[in-house]
Amino acid sequence: MSHFKPDHAFVLAAGMGARMRPLTNNRPKPMIEIAGKPMIDHALDHLTAAGVKNVTVNLHYKGDILESHLKQRPAPVLTFSREEPLLDTGGGLKKGLPTMGGNPFFVVSGDSIWENGPGIPALERMAAAWDPENMDILLLLQPVETMTLTTPVGDYHRDGQGRLTRARDQNGAYMWTSIRICKPSVFENTPNGPFSFLDILDRTQEQGRLYGLVHDGTWHHISTPEDVERVNAALTRENGA
Repeated sequence: MSHFKPDHAFVLAAGMGARMRPLTNNRPKPMIEIAGKPMIDHALDHLTAAGVKNVTVNLHYKGDILESHLKQRPAPVLTFSREEPLLDTGGGLKKGLPTMGGNPFFVVSGDSIWENGPGIPALERMAAAWDPENMDILLLLQPVETMTLTTPVGDYHRDGQGRLTRARDQNGAYMWTSIRICKPSVFENTPNGPFSFLDILDRTQEQGRLYGLVHDGTWHHISTPEDVERVNAALTRENGA
């Protein structure tokens, strides 16, 4: 069990949100509301509760709207990383790496919607499971069998020790939530321009240093307006509204 708790995080929020139109015609995808508040605020609230003090958010599409909204938050301390042009999921993170404090850090998507399980919150479980001697990246995984509101994708197989293998035919038992802890060193020998974080995941897997923790709560894959409608309806029912 690790006593390390990341105090830095990166929130991915620069995407175009094309599949979410028309909801993204006039706002970035992370500003779409779920359960009464923008999706990115759900993610930032989780990070703040886990003790994360400093968060970098990348911006591109409708970035001024997102930045103006986030500047109203009292916590965490926010840094904005503008991307012109877009740098993809790997290049954007690499650009923001100097703001991560030099230690392993959380990465969360700005459209991540999850509920913690009955015990320790997910981010704290990840910090406790973090093993720097054996891990370079730790992913939070959602069992596909538990995903009833949004479309699951079987991204990964997981062995008894928690090591991951990508299911290239998408028949794995787990979907990656995009939530992760990673070492800054995984960005060594990567391009300076746009590239996919998937390249880093595959390389880390080949080195036997990619691990996964199974989430004991719920996570929703928000991709379309229909997903928004279903998840909002379900959370409204759960809250008794």
